[in-house]
Amino acid sequence: MKILVTAATTLEIQPFLQYLDQHIPALKAAHCQIDVLIAGIGMMHTAFSLGRHLVVNKPDIAIQAGIGGAFRHDWELGQVVLVKRESLADLGAEDNDQFKDLFDIGLWQPSQAPFTGTFLDNTFAGLPEVPPLPTATGITVNLVSGSEPTIQKLVSKYAPDVESMEGAAFHYACLLEEIPFIQLRSISNYVEIRDKSKWKIPLAVKTLNETLIKTVETLAGI
Repeated sequence: MKILVTAATTLEIQPFLQYLDQHIPALKAAHCQIDVLIAGIGMMHTAFSLGRHLVVNKPDIAIQAGIGGAFRHDWELGQVVLVKRESLADLGAEDNDQFKDLFDIGLWQPSQAPFTGTFLDNTFAGLPEVPPLPTATGITVNLVSGSEPTIQKLVSKYAPDVESMEGAAFHYACLLEEIPFIQLRSISNYVEIRDKSKWKIPLAVKTLNETLIKTVETLAGI
């Protein structure tokens, strides 16, 4: 099996990279090849890096691993979730005090490929079993949400569970290339008025990598 693991930054998957260094023989013995792509922060970098990579290296399955913010306060910081659907939540136009995305203004049509309605859903069935995780609806933004009016507009329009800067680009590329995929997102902070003193990035990175390692081992059958 050929697995692509991609992340926005090395920081987010550094423990997994250390794991790979120590377990290459076991993975090779299981006929499992792992490619790692550090795609960069944001939709633009992720889309370009994935597009360039997938032209010449098509995996059997792709995994995006990253940290992000949660709208749901019933999930503890450090919780890892499986993102099943994504929206591009700041691509569109302002109409007075309203935000209208490309579906609202008619530049995109619902269910045009690779969208399901207006969402980028993970439509791949029959994936090998991975560690059981809560499933989440994600939104992807260029500007991390940090004001109450913005947060309330996003909640009202998309009913998101989590927020990232790369998830939708990953879903879009994998859906178009027909590559089964998994998006793992670990909660480092709540989406609220920005206060980094409350964030738990080291914890989120720890739990993310524990889940990523378990997922890869499950897929590899080791």
